[in-house]
Amino acid sequence: MTNHEFYMDLALSNARAMKGQTDPNPLVGSVIVNNNRIVGVGTHLKAGEPHAEVHALRMAGDLARGGTIYITLEPCSHHGRTGPCAEAIVEAGIKKAVIATLDPNPVVSGSGVKILENAGVEVVTGVLEEKARKMNEVFNKFIVEKKPFLTLKAGITLDGKVATHMLDSKWITSEEARHDVHHLRNENMGILAGINTVLEDNPALTTRIPNGRNPVRIVLDSTLKIPLDYQLVTDQKAATWIFTSLAYDETKKKELEKAGVRIFVTNGKRTVNPHEVIERLGEEGISSVMIEGGGNIHASFLEHKLIDKVVLYIAPKLVGGTNAPTFLEGTGVDLMKDAVELTNTAFIPVGRDLKYIGYPIYKD
Repeated sequence: MTNHEFYMDLALSNARAMKGQTDPNPLVGSVIVNNNRIVGVGTHLKAGEPHAEVHALRMAGDLARGGTIYITLEPCSHHGRTGPCAEAIVEAGIKKAVIATLDPNPVVSGSGVKILENAGVEVVTGVLEEKARKMNEVFNKFIVEKKPFLTLKAGITLDGKVATHMLDSKWITSEEARHDVHHLRNENMGILAGINTVLEDNPALTTRIPNGRNPVRIVLDSTLKIPLDYQLVTDQKAATWIFTSLAYDETKKKELEKAGVRIFVTNGKRTVNPHEVIERLGEEGISSVMIEGGGNIHASFLEHKLIDKVVLYIAPKLVGGTNAPTFLEGTGVDLMKDAVELTNTAFIPVGRDLKYIGYPIYKD
């Protein structure tokens, strides 16, 4: 590992620790080095607060002059709720800027680097670029497409089941795996389920870890079947949004709204189109959603080529049963050559289970 990689890796680690806190802003870390000493460290903590570079510059003070700043993302060049970081770097007398990746927004990409170079700051880009891009996969999609990054999550047995043929599902995975799921919930702005899953489990869909944040709870319910006494309606622990079709019950809609539930009426006659849901969530500023629906909800989003990432917790259990539900149902493909392949895959042990991560490759 080179010196540049060492310091950039430290900046990435600090930034990654803020996952779930900065939405819809990116995760950004910064380290300032002068005479082979770290003199400043900064991380972006929350949208609207100072960026990582500013925190690092404040810590370094006069020791920043003549030093090298490491930044996981190109410094901003515009005036928003905070001033341009590129200008702050120049004013601090930084001699060199090492940047992992440029801003993914094509409208502004490269403008921060241009400010630095025009002021005589030496700029190096592309150090640990792939790590930086993967860390900000949510931001990278949302800033360009204005649509949330979608993660399909399921806990399954080795034979792909999410319950027995009697619909018993407690518990498939280990306590450690279930705890890890709550960290995933904490990292996402929204959590989505279908009405059948809600009716079967009466879930809270909240995050049960210390200081965790509860995502917006999103339910696809084409006729507003959700009972008024269910947790999603009554507990007030997080916002609940329901997407319904034109076949919704008007009286039920008024009752749910009176209880504080937000209702979105989509254009489908009796079904809810996933594309319409995703478009609206993007408009509402939701940058990331974890889908914890049933097999048909999962299949619908996958068939519409909307899933960006798959996370499966695989338990060393075999259930069997033709009628036992699986995590992915729907119609399915006709030929194996049409199967959706996953790339950039990884297996991570979690308790006695395996956490599988992969990214779908969609064929045209």
